[in-house]
Amino acid sequence: LAPSKDGKRPQFGTRFLTDPRQVFQHNAWDNVEWTEEQEASAKKKVLENCQPLPSEKQEEYENRANEYWNDFYTIHENRFFKDRHWLFTEFPELCPQCSPNNVTHQKVSSTGRCVQDEERAKQGAAVSPINVNFPGATASYRILEVGCGVGNTVFPILKTNNDPELFVYCCDFSSTAVDLVKTNPEYNLGRCFAFVHDLSDVEANYPIPDGTLDVIVLIFVLSALHPIKMQASISRLARLLKPGGVMLLRDYGRYDMAQLRFKKGRCLSDNFYVRGDGTRVYFFTQEELHSMFTEAGLEKVQNLVDRRLQVNRGKQLTMYRVWIQCKYHKPLSEECQLWL
Repeated sequence: LAPSKDGKRPQFGTRFLTDPRQVFQHNAWDNVEWTEEQEASAKKKVLENCQPLPSEKQEEYENRANEYWNDFYTIHENRFFKDRHWLFTEFPELCPQCSPNNVTHQKVSSTGRCVQDEERAKQGAAVSPINVNFPGATASYRILEVGCGVGNTVFPILKTNNDPELFVYCCDFSSTAVDLVKTNPEYNLGRCFAFVHDLSDVEANYPIPDGTLDVIVLIFVLSALHPIKMQASISRLARLLKPGGVMLLRDYGRYDMAQLRFKKGRCLSDNFYVRGDGTRVYFFTQEELHSMFTEAGLEKVQNLVDRRLQVNRGKQLTMYRVWIQCKYHKPLSEECQLWL
């Protein structure tokens, strides 16, 4: 959904808490604003609990990251996750035939060149060739999910899209997770290709040529990287996008409930923590993500904070969630922009 003129996302859902006395009537409330006192309290709690672990422990979590994520998926398999059906409301780019007015890709051909370039190619002008020896080479619309886990984004995309020209790639750091995707009865090599890949290893090759993807989606995955590796990882991914292609992100925002729950002894560095199972998580600000995407040469389409109030009616508890949602696209060539 495109942001409104004031920069806020159009209202999603229909549950808005107007009377605090009614808070326990529903399991969740949309777009809940924080008070100044609430934000100050969250900042204070984070500062009190952030006493970084010794460097040798931090190195251990970095060096054994693959082991911890494999253990996580071995334990949980696919029981821990739910399919993300909200994806198509928040990210209509994942179902292009459902959103024909998607402006991100208009005037861009199926090969990723602008229409003017295509016309020049038909007339014999030189246009850089694209290697056709890769999975999904004949597709006209290509999506890559990074950090696919057990497929709870990939399979809803495949179920929702019946376009034979769509091809979905998915990768994960964990070989155990990728094996679970491949053994899913809905995994179809004619429409999908799953592979193991370390997002933070920017020297490792992707099985997809640069400049061939329409969409890259990152759902709660960038936050698992060490902060010093994030910028290079985003810049490497940006090279895979076609001109006009878009990168979609949803991840943890600063002072999310999950951050406030961390106790002393779990902090690795500012806003970066290790969970009890050894996996790590970072909590972003909008400004940090904007800086990374623009440094990678991408332009902002959307960058917003999504605040939700989740309720445990049985225990009479309220839980505040903070997520950040971003869309950044790769600019069209200067020549193509002039034509538009």
